[in-house]
Amino acid sequence: MTACVLCAAPDAAPLTLSPGDDVALLCPVCAAALSGVMTPGPRWRCLGDAVWAEDPATQIAAWRLLRALPTESWAVDLLDTVYLDPDVQKRAEAGGADDVPSVEHRDSNGVLLAPGDTVVLIKDLPVKGSSMVAKRGTSVRGIRLVLDNPDQIEGRVNDQQIVILCQYVKKT
Repeated sequence: MTACVLCAAPDAAPLTLSPGDDVALLCPVCAAALSGVMTPGPRWRCLGDAVWAEDPATQIAAWRLLRALPTESWAVDLLDTVYLDPDVQKRAEAGGADDVPSVEHRDSNGVLLAPGDTVVLIKDLPVKGSSMVAKRGTSVRGIRLVLDNPDQIEGRVNDQQIVILCQYVKKT
């Protein structure tokens, strides 16, 4: 019996990762996720170990699945820290069509926002579920874009990760 290289589930079968000849042993759930049928959730935490494997095929499969989880903050953080050999990185990027939707985020002045930008709040914002108020003029560095909503970004204010509406920020 063979185990999946990503999640260690039994009954794994070899799957060729396109383009090229990288072959990974994957269970039916992981193989389906690589082909686009993926439900985010805690099941994918196994990718945290798999992306650091020595086998390039395992790294490629894990990297592609992590890219398919743009709404999971742990997956985005992990992708920020992962280092793949440049050749492996190229093969990982080549095979997976960019599944991340192309949504434009614009600040209150219509300036295009990008991940990692610094923005400034233009209005005092009460934070839901907290007694905190994010004050006008507060700088928010290293923002993240909410990929399925062009009106929202994420950022840290007073060491708390919050969702901010784009209409209340301006890019610096």
